[in-house]
Amino acid sequence: MKHIIILGDGMADHKVASLGEKTLLQYARPEYMNRLAREGRCGRLVTVPEGFPPGSEVANTAILGYDLNKVYEGRGPLEAASIGYEMQDDDFAIRCNIITIEDGKIITHNGGNLETDDARILIDYLNEHLGNDRVKFICGIQYRHLLVIKGGNKNIVCAPPHDHPNEEWRSLLPTPSHCNATLCTFRSEKGRGSSNAENSRLTPQETADLINDLILKSQELLAKHPYNLAKAAKGERQANSIWPWSGGYRPCMQTLMQQYPQIKSGAVISAVDLIQGIGKYAGLRIIKVPGATGLANTNYEGKAQAAIDALKTDDFVFVHVEATDEAGHDGDIELKIKAIDYLDKRLIKPILEAIEQMDEPVCIAVLPDHPTPVELRIHVNEPVPFIIWHRGIEADAVQQYDEVSCVSGSYGLLRLNEFINELMKIQ
Repeated sequence: MKHIIILGDGMADHKVASLGEKTLLQYARPEYMNRLAREGRCGRLVTVPEGFPPGSEVANTAILGYDLNKVYEGRGPLEAASIGYEMQDDDFAIRCNIITIEDGKIITHNGGNLETDDARILIDYLNEHLGNDRVKFICGIQYRHLLVIKGGNKNIVCAPPHDHPNEEWRSLLPTPSHCNATLCTFRSEKGRGSSNAENSRLTPQETADLINDLILKSQELLAKHPYNLAKAAKGERQANSIWPWSGGYRPCMQTLMQQYPQIKSGAVISAVDLIQGIGKYAGLRIIKVPGATGLANTNYEGKAQAAIDALKTDDFVFVHVEATDEAGHDGDIELKIKAIDYLDKRLIKPILEAIEQMDEPVCIAVLPDHPTPVELRIHVNEPVPFIIWHRGIEADAVQQYDEVSCVSGSYGLLRLNEFINELMKIQ
């Protein structure tokens, strides 16, 4: 039995009054997700361990079966792996958004839907003026980039910009953390590099001060850049500030093949650096699909075909679609419903139809990593609905796929690695 996980990032939601007190999944009535729910078995999954933020880096890592207390190092190191930056023992890598600030507030976490070609020009500009032997900016995808600080200290508190739309940015600047055992303490030196690297690190206060100085200087520089001057002339949102958050050191992770002997080889398909980075540490082959954008205009058909091709050679495929999350952060109900429909008809449908023609059986799982409710525009830590389907599975009573119906699913409420453990039992 081969396995494929199809994940709609942030797809789960709350009931919305304008939709007749339905969730977006209930309102959208996705045909193929509902079919999988009727013919398969459903349940709900807690994807975020206690004490951790409900971010995609946490939830997706947990869905793949990893113990976050042992491997969590934030988004930065994962995105470094995807970009191809080899972290050194003294590196502190932190995710670096380019955002939009107006009237002293964070307007959007994505710099007005910044495109990668434009972002590369801005990142090069920032490196030219702010980069040095300690500080380096590395271009990622769209608004998602990387800041590497030699000797930086991960024990700081940073606010994810997508969790604070329309809030004043100055009150959200990084500060030293009051460490707790889960997120802040230094881990054992085993597998972490030499003690010399730890001893030479900046203090948390020094690291926070350095990052805050970079934020302020970036705003001065970006305001004068021709890209933003042209945007301002058109009355469009500017990409006018960096915003670093979720940093850490090089993580120590076993591959999925080491954790689950059923998996001999695997692949990950995503437009997002973070997910590619998780996949790389998990030992998965990264498949980059032309036209995959991380937005609702992504190449669904290309990602579907890439997944179908991967199932011919790999035992395990992880397909991640970001569009539903981005629509949630934008608070765009219509776009999120459309993104759910696209995921259903343009990705799940062709994958399901191809699997039904394959000689070797394939087990499909569908789920989000966390809810991103459109009326809140942030991630929330709540259980998500999931489906598991394969030919011959004994169906439960659930008739459609949504946050409410799956409460009655036969899997009940699973936690963290219990989901992939159940999935791997299906052989």
